[in-house]
Amino acid sequence: MPELPDVAAYISALEPRIVGQPLLHVRLNGPFLLRTADPPIASVDGRAVRDLRRVGKRIAIGLDGDLWLVLHLMIAGRLHWRAPGATLAGRNALAAFDFPDGALVLTEAGSKRRASLHLLRGEESLREIDPGGIEVFDSTLDEFRDALRVENRTLKRALTDPRILSGIGNAYSDEILHAAKLSPVALTHKLMGAEWERLYAATRATLQLWIDRFIAEAADKFPEKVTAFRADMAVHGRYGKPCPVCGTPVQRIRYADNETNYCPTCQTAGKLLADRSLSRLLGADWPRTLDELESLKRR
Repeated sequence: MPELPDVAAYISALEPRIVGQPLLHVRLNGPFLLRTADPPIASVDGRAVRDLRRVGKRIAIGLDGDLWLVLHLMIAGRLHWRAPGATLAGRNALAAFDFPDGALVLTEAGSKRRASLHLLRGEESLREIDPGGIEVFDSTLDEFRDALRVENRTLKRALTDPRILSGIGNAYSDEILHAAKLSPVALTHKLMGAEWERLYAATRATLQLWIDRFIAEAADKFPEKVTAFRADMAVHGRYGKPCPVCGTPVQRIRYADNETNYCPTCQTAGKLLADRSLSRLLGADWPRTLDELESLKRR
């Protein structure tokens, strides 16, 4: 699932291509992507793009008349920049947003249609779809700690809960916890002062590292191959491979739709996280599907 660094790269690549340009037309390939009926999708035709924003893991495109097109790519949705009028070929091509100089094409791999498009009117409607998590780069250490301590959750769950932190998912939570040298199943109410400092610093540094890297790549070409699995990640997607810090084989925890990767030497004092008590803990702490997790909103 594209997370904060990936969405930042998409926005960086889109800004010089579409801001100030008229959105000529939106073409939809099927009835399931668009989740709103009012305003009608045809009402965007010819309106100029005035703003681009990230709302959690969503991309919000602001148009003349205070209309907002909001894309949530979910797990398998991806964006591509194509020639003007590009055809929607194949079942994975869900939509095209036509501009004078090119077409922004949305695809989604697989058989499940999780990606969504909303057309909203006004800033208030845009705020209503925000799950409510704080922005890491806008928060102090105390605000970060207070947000994660609202409920007694595992660190993995707290980092990925969209009501707590904005834009962090499975991949970067693994990388953050490895950088902080903290167990993914450590409970937020049991963390001590120095551990909070390490977690806060690791969260900001890890996200900034990947944001900078992806934006630099997007300056040369549109980010066509966004993936949660990068060869130079420390632990995410690297089960069985050596930890880049200590050489210990990376381990993983699987529960329902979720997978956590960690280094037992760097993060769990040599303990492998695979017993019945862990399964009970995860069962109580995690939604069973990523869709459920992404649908959470602050009340």
